[in-house]
Amino acid sequence: MRNPILVRLTLVLSGLIATGVGLGILAIPQTFHASSGIALGDDVNLLNEMRAAGGPVLVGGLFALFGAIRLDMAYPALVVSATVYLAYGLARFASVIVDGVPNAAMLQIMGLELAVAAICMVVLRSQRAARSKPA
Repeated sequence: MRNPILVRLTLVLSGLIATGVGLGILAIPQTFHASSGIALGDDVNLLNEMRAAGGPVLVGGLFALFGAIRLDMAYPALVVSATVYLAYGLARFASVIVDGVPNAAMLQIMGLELAVAAICMVVLRSQRAARSKPA
């Protein structure tokens, strides 16, 4: 492992954000989304859909935190983190193209997701390079 401190910091950052978002979506979806200017209302089907999206985000965050603790799991945790953040960021970007520009909060969230994905990918690349070198 080339730089275990950088790996742990990256996974802690990724894990804390995703765990917080996942918990927020699962536990208090109306309040959580209202902080970004989104009113969910009391539509049971919409709330069910929102909570369902929180589960994978929470699990991804917990896996990233697990990878920060157990460095033998850091590589797959970085892959999961990069994938989750990149998927969300690119999906939001696609929505901007298809649906139009959302409010500033949503654009900031997209920027954060893409930035965390980029950080994870840079660290992942350095880890891959370190893994492929002979001992």
